[in-house]
Amino acid sequence: MDIFYNSTRNSDVKVKASEAILKGLADDGGLFVPQSVPALDIDMDTLKDMNYKEVAYAVMSKFFTDFTEDELKHCIDSAYDEKFDTEEIAPLVYADNAYYLELFHGATIAFKDMALSILPHLLTTSAKKNNVKNDIVILTATSGDTGKAALAGFADVKGTKIIVFYPKNGVSPIQELQMVTQKGDNTFVVGINGNFDEAQTGVKKMFNDKELAKALDDAHFQFSSANSINIGRLIPQVVYYVYAYANLYANEKIKKGEKINVVVPTGNFGNILAAFYAKNMGLPIDKLICASNENKVLFDFFKTGTYDKNREFKLTSSPSMDILISSNLERLIYLIADKDSDKTKALMSALTNDGKYSITPDMQKKLDSFYGNFANESETAEEIKRVYEDCGYIMDTHTAVASAVYGKYTKETSDNKTTVIASTASPFKFTRSVMNAIDSKYDSFGDFELVDELSKLGNVSVPKAIEEIRNADIRHKTVCDIDKMEDEVKKFLSI
Repeated sequence: MDIFYNSTRNSDVKVKASEAILKGLADDGGLFVPQSVPALDIDMDTLKDMNYKEVAYAVMSKFFTDFTEDELKHCIDSAYDEKFDTEEIAPLVYADNAYYLELFHGATIAFKDMALSILPHLLTTSAKKNNVKNDIVILTATSGDTGKAALAGFADVKGTKIIVFYPKNGVSPIQELQMVTQKGDNTFVVGINGNFDEAQTGVKKMFNDKELAKALDDAHFQFSSANSINIGRLIPQVVYYVYAYANLYANEKIKKGEKINVVVPTGNFGNILAAFYAKNMGLPIDKLICASNENKVLFDFFKTGTYDKNREFKLTSSPSMDILISSNLERLIYLIADKDSDKTKALMSALTNDGKYSITPDMQKKLDSFYGNFANESETAEEIKRVYEDCGYIMDTHTAVASAVYGKYTKETSDNKTTVIASTASPFKFTRSVMNAIDSKYDSFGDFELVDELSKLGNVSVPKAIEEIRNADIRHKTVCDIDKMEDEVKKFLSI
């Protein structure tokens, strides 16, 4: 069955997967969503014997129905190769009564690699399929991880350019170094004097600027997105939840059809939405546990039914979750509004104009598979220290938020189902926060001294991604104010 995609703000829009991937964002500012979530109609006894690439094809082929088998398999083979340092691509590690799904074994040691390794191939294939002659300009905002993963994926990919905006003082030193040392003649990195939400709003504004679109077209360019608003980013994330379940079943950790819980540290809501899609495909997931840091806008939403971004923006030790506008939530809102695009559009308009919106009690009832909670900074640090001392397992700050929230969930509910926690970044990406949590004596160490100490303490090798930036040259030094973002784009593209 062919799957087409609607805009969350106009159900009359109907495009093929390749067109949705190419555009990134619908012309009306809405997000592309599948008209229906396809069933996972492959028996778990078959899935359990598949490797990651085979599971990826089994899942993605259900959504990307206008790709041929050869086209999609080429994209998958190109993405999930030696860039990953484990054969499993996404291994499960048992620690502290849960299974940590390690999504950080790719080139940039964060979960974004899982989708951003394949997106350039999906995009360039989509461009060929739709006879696009323009170069694709990837325009994206990052709260820390998307930027480097996108840069690594698109660097020197023919027919593309990539521009990344990040909050100058809102990412970890390692995250910043990973971006500003990026090679590739088609890459451009800009720090902004502002926070992630302001960077993301600036990017969305450029996507919706018709005059800018014409200027780009005249210069033989067109925008696309690498943020999780692009359906080509979201669907590959569904894969690892299916793979994790099949892995648990293959290793006799669960019975066939047994329900599991999934915990996801959440900022922009894409990663947990992918788990929700997996559940809707028929994967036996019970609770989707949404873990927030002190920017707990999602926790408050699940608790009250009101999404309100009118609050202090907090910089935390888990910067990829320092977000007050969770863009992907719009896709969930559309679903619980019974795919009423007018209602979704009105709610998103209220968010833009008033900074908040409230859903109806009927819509709120449809969120019963979600549980939301948050961990503050001290709870996050305590969780890193506790799990290390109890199990010898070292986790990053984002994973620690998820782990701490999972502890709150089990205490509240006494639900002890087999649980998968999405481990979204390597602790090497946030060495100072991680090591200080374990022992305050590390505060006097330099950034790369901390890397070596973490390697010794956790008995794990320093990832290649970290070794590469030890002595790398700073190539990107541009910093601008929010109102100058468009000027920087035009300058880079010479338009």
